[in-house]
Amino acid sequence: MPDLDIREILILRGPNIWANYMVLEAWVDLGNLKDASSEELPGFNERLMSWLPGLIEHRCSVGERGGFLQRLNRGTYAAHILEHVTLEMQTLAGHPVGYGKARSTCVEGLYKVVFRYMDEIVAEACLRSARDLLLAAYGNEPFDVAAEVTRLQEVVDRNSLGPSTKAMVDAARERGIPWRRLQEGRSLIQLGQGVRQRRIWTAETDRTGAIAEYIAQDKNLTRTVLEQAGVPVPEGRIAADPDDAWEAATDIGIPVVVKPRDANHGRGVFIDLKTKEQVVECFDLASKEGNGVIVEKFVPGTDHRLLVVGKELIAASRGDPAIIVGDGKGTVTELIESQLNSDPRRGSLETSVWGKINVTDWDSTVLSDLNNQGHSPTTIPHDGERVLVARFANWAIDITDDVHPSIRDHVVAAARVVGLDIAGIDVVCKDIAVPLEEQDGCVVEINASPGLLMHLKPAVGKVRPVGEAIIDMLFPGEEDGRIPVVGVTGTRGKTTSIRLIAHLLGATGKRIGVASSDGLQFGPRSIKSAQGDRISGAQGVLLHPWTELAICEASTESILREGIGFDRCQVGVVTNVGRDQLGMCYIDTIEQMAKVKRCIVDIVLPTGTAVLNADDALVAEMADHCKGSVIFCSHTDTSPVIEAHCQKGGKAAFVRRDAIILADGGEERRLCSLNDVAIPLQGHFTFHIESVLAAIGTAWALGLEDEVIAAGLRSFGAANVEAVLVPALESLAA
Repeated sequence: MPDLDIREILILRGPNIWANYMVLEAWVDLGNLKDASSEELPGFNERLMSWLPGLIEHRCSVGERGGFLQRLNRGTYAAHILEHVTLEMQTLAGHPVGYGKARSTCVEGLYKVVFRYMDEIVAEACLRSARDLLLAAYGNEPFDVAAEVTRLQEVVDRNSLGPSTKAMVDAARERGIPWRRLQEGRSLIQLGQGVRQRRIWTAETDRTGAIAEYIAQDKNLTRTVLEQAGVPVPEGRIAADPDDAWEAATDIGIPVVVKPRDANHGRGVFIDLKTKEQVVECFDLASKEGNGVIVEKFVPGTDHRLLVVGKELIAASRGDPAIIVGDGKGTVTELIESQLNSDPRRGSLETSVWGKINVTDWDSTVLSDLNNQGHSPTTIPHDGERVLVARFANWAIDITDDVHPSIRDHVVAAARVVGLDIAGIDVVCKDIAVPLEEQDGCVVEINASPGLLMHLKPAVGKVRPVGEAIIDMLFPGEEDGRIPVVGVTGTRGKTTSIRLIAHLLGATGKRIGVASSDGLQFGPRSIKSAQGDRISGAQGVLLHPWTELAICEASTESILREGIGFDRCQVGVVTNVGRDQLGMCYIDTIEQMAKVKRCIVDIVLPTGTAVLNADDALVAEMADHCKGSVIFCSHTDTSPVIEAHCQKGGKAAFVRRDAIILADGGEERRLCSLNDVAIPLQGHFTFHIESVLAAIGTAWALGLEDEVIAAGLRSFGAANVEAVLVPALESLAA
């Protein structure tokens, strides 16, 4: 059996028994390392710390810097070390996280290693890298940490959220707005739930119109509509062929710009052209980058990118050109590598502030600019000679505070004329603090889905809250994108409770989405599904654009193997805790099972309510973990839990003789008779009282009046009684 054998990996994408956020749980068999304590292995600790010096920052259970190192020196075991090495590998890859656990199971040598993650593919890659590194450390074998970190950074770049999307997700998380990635490897994000959801994809939203994107893509159309709206733009027109391009240049007046009609990211844009040869050559190059070519008047000045979100200018960045200085020895290529690409701010990753200049597959605009200066990649500039390499290479110099108010007005108007809710607007002028009209400055381009990195990681100047601005536009004021969510769990009675809860809440007039072991229900439409009580069922209900109120069952298996399908709930219901599923995922005691069921209580919102069975001691104890209020339920009026709760002003629902009583602090009132409840309550079916009381508590927590709740209990109907009876009989027969 191999050492550190990873038996199984559980990706817990929702709240779980470990934390209220995403974690990865790996079942690791330590093999013959199970008794290998770190302080007994010659050179092991030194090798590990030399490879991963960042481990000094891990506080561990000691609670201070260097805490994990203290544990290593005192002696700790492979599972615990694997936890910390995996966390460090994530940090080195660019995903700093701090939470981790290592816990034994009932199987000797088998541990659960748990850690937080930002991207599940990256997390699993880091876990496997950490295993390989540890095996090398234990075996006193070499391990190339730098090469492995580079590989992991590439995994991050391929799979993680891009910087623009991450900025918005971070802003949403800060405001308590729920979010979910809709496709792995893509930056397609659902923000909010049900009818209150919005969606983003990089710097686009679900209200970024296709027509607006079409206008922005067509540079000539953009210039035309902006000119008609009074926004300063350069004179120009479409050119049919090279000769027509030169004719347009002579009509407009040289120097000119030749660029594709519909390209972006500066591809195929050639500026400051003064001769026919230049115009003709660049026409051919530009035509390869898009459909059609435009000739425009060249506007002297500096390039600026201004970000408009909604009706406001949020950020502005200046784009300085990339320049090399000759030494009389090195070629242009060599100088680019030594003077530009060596800058740590340049890189090939999406998170790099500036991109590297490609000296293998040369950009045609770079070659054109070099040629205009009498150079090529192989020429040697004179000592002290300044050579412009790329005009659009050094975005990230923040100048937001310098933008003149009239320029702010122009770019906001430009975005609205085109129809974009988020727009990156390129302005060329000599001084951004002076009105465009006073310096012949112009708006030269509008970009849909603009990059936000230049504003998030400026090389010079302030970081601008662009993610927050976009989230504030999508969710103005105090909106958090949430709909009421009722989460239900327990060993028995979950599905019955959900049926009755859905029936009672129908009185709210809201369109209800239900996910349970019965399947999925959207309003009156039902869909049979074996996954209704799994994370996918809950997420499906919350994805549906009509759902105004969600009721979601969380089964034991789903909580243990996937996590809960929602991050918070308005009402959390726990019916009971039983022994039926002990042994699943190494949950071996009833107390451990209670912790599984408690997950629903842990995520009740501070403004929400936990509805708990006071007759089950393990459920009643969950009240101490609820951040909101608690409604206790009991089949008797002598429950000491309820008596103590009501003395403190709490709420409860219980049975006294033949009636259901609601208690609010010291005040009690009769809701209805048991005989009014359209569900069997006698004989073998008395356990359904738990479900009835749970449903009543939920309806009460969500503000339904007593008369409405009582009417709902009476009207539950024969069809629903049958739906309850059949599973109950089957359960008894089994």
